[in-house]
This record gives sequence, structure tokens and C-alpha cells, in this order.
Amino acid sequence: MNGSRLVVGVTGGVAAYKSAALVSQLVQAGAEVEVVMTLAATRFVGAATFEALTGNRVLTDVFDQQEHPLGPHIELARSAQILCVTPATANFLAKTAAGIADDLLSTLYLSFQAPVLLAPAMNCEMWEKPVVQRNVSSLRSDGVHFVDPEEGWLSCRQRGVGRMAAPERIFATITAMLNEC
Repeated sequence: MNGSRLVVGVTGGVAAYKSAALVSQLVQAGAEVEVVMTLAATRFVGAATFEALTGNRVLTDVFDQQEHPLGPHIELARSAQILCVTPATANFLAKTAAGIADDLLSTLYLSFQAPVLLAPAMNCEMWEKPVVQRNVSSLRSDGVHFVDPEEGWLSCRQRGVGRMAAPERIFATITAMLNEC
């Protein structure tokens, strides 16, 4: 991964803590990683965690003009090889499937021309909802890559499909995608 430039988007779900492990693995493998967090994500994991792991300031604001005069959604989209969103919540899946851009991460998604990888995580009832499955199907047909959620213990105190894939599995998928580029 030496020389690879990646953006990791983090949305607001309990699985956000796993994103820190993924970012650490990517950096240790030699990737340059920028992290973009939604406001909800900052309620689960602090930006300081990702800043310490990457050595880069975490971005949360679409109007961050100081470091990115053209806008971070434009500059990051033009410079990164992969956008990986982990966890990808039902809200993020719905917004991206509908083309809604109301924060930095969803705006970045619409600007991004390189491969996109989503690692969904949510309650099993949410994952099984027909509207969520339609959004996933729509995004897949748009060319978005997925690391599907796994079956296991969920934060809602039950077992089911919706648990975010292990960071190692997401890392392996990113590695494979970089090898294809």
C-alpha cells in the first residue's frame, strides 16, 4: 500500500470503533489516509483518535476552506484512490442511493470518481428492510463495492446479520481493489 492515498469515511454507528482498527492497519501498511467523519460519528469515536492514527486532521465540514480552497469534497475526490465508508449506516446508504449531499461525506461520495467501498453496519431488522436492500441493490448497480455485514452479536442485544465486517476483511478487500487499479 506504500504510496496509496485513501479516504475513510466514518458514519454514526456503534461499529465506528472498528474503523479505528482499520485505519491503523492501513497506515501501518504504508497508506496515506484521510478521515472524514459525519457529525453523528463524532458521538461514537472522537476525531482525536483518527488524527493520532493518521497524522492528519479529521474533516467534518463541507466548508473547510482553510486547508482545501476548492473544498475538501473536490480535493479529496481528486487525490484519493479509494473511498471506504465504514460503518455505512442505513442513513448513509439511503442518502447516497438517492444522491443527497447534505454533509461533507455524502458530498464527497457524489464527487468521487474512483472506486467506492461500503461496509454496512446496523440492526438486523434495519438490514433486512426492503428499502435498505433496494438502496444496496441500487448502489451495487451503480458500481459501488460492498463488504457485506456479518451475522453475530449486535449492540441491540440480539444476534443477526448487520454486524460490520471485521477490519481485517475490509483491509483485504481494499488491498485487492488497489491491486486491480
